[in-house]
Amino acid sequence: MELTKADRALLDFERSWWTLAGVAAKGELIRAHLGMSPTRYYQRLGALLDEPAAHQYDPLTVKRLRRQREERRRARLEGRRADPRSR
Repeated sequence: MELTKADRALLDFERSWWTLAGVAAKGELIRAHLGMSPTRYYQRLGALLDEPAAHQYDPLTVKRLRRQREERRRARLEGRRADPRSR
């Protein structure tokens, strides 16, 4: 898959949105800079993380986001495990 201009803009935004923040919330910045809802932004970003072209374009951002996604997934799974010592 080749990245579209919109995909590259999304990755560029994710790399540096915090420098734009000031007093605006990230959701407001997403709407203002990318013209999409935060929900759609995160859906598209999640899909991009699995694309080799995204990793080629911005490896540091993609690796960071993959690591964060894996940490959240691990925390959810570990939180669901029953403690066998509590029985």
